[in-house]
Amino acid sequence: MDAKYIWMDGEMMDAEKAVVPFLTPALHYGAAVFEGIRAYGTEKGPAVFRLKEHAERLADSARVLGFRELPWTEEQIAGAIKEVVRANRLESCYIRPLIYFVGTPGTLNLDAGRPALGIAAWEWNNYLGEEALAKGIRANVSSFT
Repeated sequence: MDAKYIWMDGEMMDAEKAVVPFLTPALHYGAAVFEGIRAYGTEKGPAVFRLKEHAERLADSARVLGFRELPWTEEQIAGAIKEVVRANRLESCYIRPLIYFVGTPGTLNLDAGRPALGIAAWEWNNYLGEEALAKGIRANVSSFT
């Protein structure tokens, strides 16, 4: 990953300083939600694909997980996403916002902690390779959820 800066809880920081404590419940219980977003280079600069919808879905997912209130609005999340792309000077990139649970080790009681938000972006071209770009790919849809 070639991201230089990551947005963590309202602060842009060097990527190597954006760390999560080992005992954070999100790491042990998967108490987190994320979006996978693409930005594409245009003549006017990077354009984030469906940014508003991604920010809304991320906030909705956090509420489904059990966070009653978030300290950021969807507009603030979208703004932070744009800040990360700009800070890393990326034109086309992959963006990963992640809301995760920070609280007392060993608990999944979301009322005993708080949501945290990290946002990273990095260049990610041709994820499935040049051949997939030229010929397309096969995909399966599962009815199992």
